[in-house]
Amino acid sequence: MTSTDVHPEDDRNGTRPPRTHRWRTALIAVVAVLALLFLGTRIHLLPGFGDLLGEQSHDRTGPTLLQSIQDLNRYEAAEGNFQVVVDFQKDAKFLPDAIRGTRTLYVGAGTVGSYVDFSGIGKNDVKTNADRTAATIRLPHAQLGKPALDPDRSYTVDKQRGLLDRLGDLFSDNPDSEQAVTKLAAQHITDAAKDSELTKRAETNTTAMLEGLLHSLGFTTVSVSYA
Repeated sequence: MTSTDVHPEDDRNGTRPPRTHRWRTALIAVVAVLALLFLGTRIHLLPGFGDLLGEQSHDRTGPTLLQSIQDLNRYEAAEGNFQVVVDFQKDAKFLPDAIRGTRTLYVGAGTVGSYVDFSGIGKNDVKTNADRTAATIRLPHAQLGKPALDPDRSYTVDKQRGLLDRLGDLFSDNPDSEQAVTKLAAQHITDAAKDSELTKRAETNTTAMLEGLLHSLGFTTVSVSYA
């Protein structure tokens, strides 16, 4: 046997670390990396550590560009405030929720406006008598505007994710999930606005506005109808 031969006793004498020791070292390294990744997302919850890291915010947004201007020929007559709790769940077909899937509990708060469109009013829709003391106005029915979510009052209450989804979030954001719940919240708010008396209130307010305006111009009789 030459001098370059390695005896089995070399591992026991410390010449080469045992295989189990190398596996233990690799496992500890992996756990340490995962712990650092977890703490990186949660360290702001620990008192005093947020200031220790010196985290700062910088707004490097470019100038806002005006893309278009539109004239609005409508009277915004009423606005409703709505709030909905969205419970949105997305599952995988052949995997349990603990492995793949998300469930988000989201509070969406926003407003929906109701308006009367004056752009289609013609000469036959506004009639007055000879001495201009009576006026008859025919208007289209009030319509609902698009819902506008309030970011200050809308927030995620809870978000449960499967193991694969959690691992994916460590490497990339998932804006599609947030967009899905905000779209659902906007749709539910729109449906609630349709079931409410918002358009009826808008027509009542429009009638009151026109009556007050025409009375100030000397008209004593004002009739407003919707068709």
